[in-house]
Amino acid sequence: MKIVIVDDNEAMRKVLRALCEGEGHEVIAEFGDGVGLLDYVANHHPDVVCLDYELPGEDGLALLVHMDVGANHVDVVMITGSDDPELKGHAADLGATGFIHKPFEQAQVIDELKEIVQTRAIAARASAMPEVTEPPAPIVHAPEVTEATVPITPSPQKMTGVVARSAVIVDDSGSIRLLLKGILEEIGIKVIGVASNGREGVEVVKKMHPALVCLDVDMPGMTGLEALPQVRAASPQTKVVMITGNATRPVVEAAVAGGARGYFLKPIRPVKVEEFMRKLLQL
Repeated sequence: MKIVIVDDNEAMRKVLRALCEGEGHEVIAEFGDGVGLLDYVANHHPDVVCLDYELPGEDGLALLVHMDVGANHVDVVMITGSDDPELKGHAADLGATGFIHKPFEQAQVIDELKEIVQTRAIAARASAMPEVTEPPAPIVHAPEVTEATVPITPSPQKMTGVVARSAVIVDDSGSIRLLLKGILEEIGIKVIGVASNGREGVEVVKKMHPALVCLDVDMPGMTGLEALPQVRAASPQTKVVMITGNATRPVVEAAVAGGARGYFLKPIRPVKVEEFMRKLLQL
């Protein structure tokens, strides 16, 4: 992978460069602050940006907000010395796909890089899936969604009022939708609809009645927690799983009270999602 390192500590940059290059990756640029970073990412298209939280001038979170990770197809690994779960959760909701904690440990950095290699491969396979030309039933998408879709079998088996082994993904992040689609498809769950906010998600579920809905908590407009009771009312037999970067007690309690069957945390880890889904749907 092509990697950019952003940290105001030169020694830290050297250590991280050595670890990345030791795993066969290419460090294509280093920055001591955020000046010029956004333009560099847009023009040079790195695969990964290792981005320190605390930088002179604009901090790492502010840069993450403006980086447009989806459009630039870049994975952002945040570098931090903090153990604050709310800070980490906020970064994950903003699009961070990994975390490296100071002081660096070789195994941790290597594991994060391996996770990103795996998730990028899954997303790439999902994006290469064929488009549907004449589906036997409507597949509903948010207007701006551009991911490939998957054919629905001509006579889908019904399971307690829902389409067996099917899913709808509701998340405002295109990269998360694509990654989840890839994970689900690889374990035999067809993604028959996607949406980018809660209101659209409710409409998709009303039309498709999937066996499973992956519902993001933090979305503009109608949030996942606001959409949850409407999703449950629209398709009572559908199992809903929440997606969140920060599973605080109020969020978990609200999800359980609304009828969610569980949740998983961002950044998305394919192995954990696969294990959870197999148990939930008894695959």
